[in-house]
Amino acid sequence: MVHDNPIGPPPIDEVRRLREKLRRWLTETPVMRCRNLESCLADGAEIWGKLEFLQQTGTFKPRGALSFMLGLNEDQLEAGVTAVSAGNHAIATAFAAQALGTSAKVVMMRSASPVRLEACLSYGAEVVLTEDVHEAFDKVEEIREAEGRFLVHPFEGPEVAAGTATVGLEICEQVGDFDALVVPIGGGGLCAGISSAVKQLNPGCRIFGVEPEGADSMHRSFRSGHVESVDRVNTIADSLGAPFTKPYSFALCRQNVDELVLISDDEMRHAMGMLFREMKMAVEPACAASTAALAGPLRGRFKGQKVVLIFCGSNIDWATYQAHAELDLC
Repeated sequence: MVHDNPIGPPPIDEVRRLREKLRRWLTETPVMRCRNLESCLADGAEIWGKLEFLQQTGTFKPRGALSFMLGLNEDQLEAGVTAVSAGNHAIATAFAAQALGTSAKVVMMRSASPVRLEACLSYGAEVVLTEDVHEAFDKVEEIREAEGRFLVHPFEGPEVAAGTATVGLEICEQVGDFDALVVPIGGGGLCAGISSAVKQLNPGCRIFGVEPEGADSMHRSFRSGHVESVDRVNTIADSLGAPFTKPYSFALCRQNVDELVLISDDEMRHAMGMLFREMKMAVEPACAASTAALAGPLRGRFKGQKVVLIFCGSNIDWATYQAHAELDLC
């Protein structure tokens, strides 16, 4: 599903240069052959995983945050930054602010995991709590206008896409040729960047975006052809709970994503248990989304093919993990 659109992807040479800059602070996360998943699913696919939950701060998010903040001049950095997040992007913004010697004031929901709140504070950020995601986006705009801080958007803009495109660049270098890529989608920033890089380097690869049923703004946007929102986010995958899409990330996803699929919370719970049993990985629901898609709506689609799953992050406390993961299922 490729559409003409005047918005262009981050050029791959620029992505390579950015990746070199980011090496000062970030890790080139490993990829691994997931043989136990292959045996468990038994559908004839060769499965590889990009272990982005091993990145600094526990998710891919610092790539976009640093990419944006490296574009700020000295006076802009002095003014500080702000961000809104279920937790992972807030942590990444705090980390990037500390790395670049500026201050961060981040907005999170009261329901955020205590582990994520503590991580933000450990990087020196000031944290403001709100009741829900819609209120959080309103609050971060208030902070930006009142204090002159620069908004580090969680998923929108060329700088964010360039940062997440470094994940796609690494995958292509680490795995070589592959047939399919499965990427979780919240607001679309991760998928926008990864898909744009992969389509430049491996244009024959089919890219599948995965959304929770209770946060399906990208599905709605694909159907209508323009950015859409959801009235209420309702999913255990709070990291994928963006209430709307935005023009730039939507355009890149629309250009480069071949198919979108929806997964239920129960499918993510099952995938969390599967990853714990088969891969010894205790991950948050968003990180299990690609596995949930492979075991659910995409099952049997990749016989004889090489497929790469994005494991996007894992900032979760043990109590929340136990509440969600179906650890007793085969």
